[in-house]
Amino acid sequence: MVMNPEQFYAHAMRAADDEGRLPLSRMAGWEVFPFEPDGLRAVPLAAPELPEPSRAGEGGRPCPACSTDRGPVWSDEHWRLSPLRESGVPLILLLESIAHYDLADLPDDRAAELGLLTVAVARAIEALPHIARAHVSRWGDGGSHLHVWFFARPAGFAQLRGTCLALWDDLLPDVPPDERDRDAAAVAAALAIRGGHAHPPAAASR
Repeated sequence: MVMNPEQFYAHAMRAADDEGRLPLSRMAGWEVFPFEPDGLRAVPLAAPELPEPSRAGEGGRPCPACSTDRGPVWSDEHWRLSPLRESGVPLILLLESIAHYDLADLPDDRAAELGLLTVAVARAIEALPHIARAHVSRWGDGGSHLHVWFFARPAGFAQLRGTCLALWDDLLPDVPPDERDRDAAAVAAALAIRGGHAHPPAAASR
């Protein structure tokens, strides 16, 4: 039987301490975990809140992605790819639909394009000589406008591999803007070969 939110919460609380804190277990044991476990505590797990609060772009809230030009380095009729202004890893790119869609309501033709674009962006990032891997993530809990993240893991840093890369990105100092722009321009040029237009790198927001 599938657990409803209240049952899921009760299930989790059976593993928690008297303050509702879960034990540091699987993630803290990874060799790539960026913190020493001694002294760390999990925050208490909050009870479920239903219905969930509206995200940006739904429930009458404005959609920043529909009204803001993030300074894309590449775009076509349906998609845009923008770098983040601040990142600790060499490059973070954000792929967004131009029309207001979320992942689950993409029309089939846009969904097919997303698959091809995801591979093309990852391939272009991994073609950079100092990059080992392109990590691809989609969360969407803050905004309802589809946005897919691409994190470039630098070559030689196996400690940064895996899902903790986003945590390491917040810990590492910002890469120099000229290096970020050079990498973003190289990815945009590779995409423009298959279609769309490359644009000069411009300041982009996180």
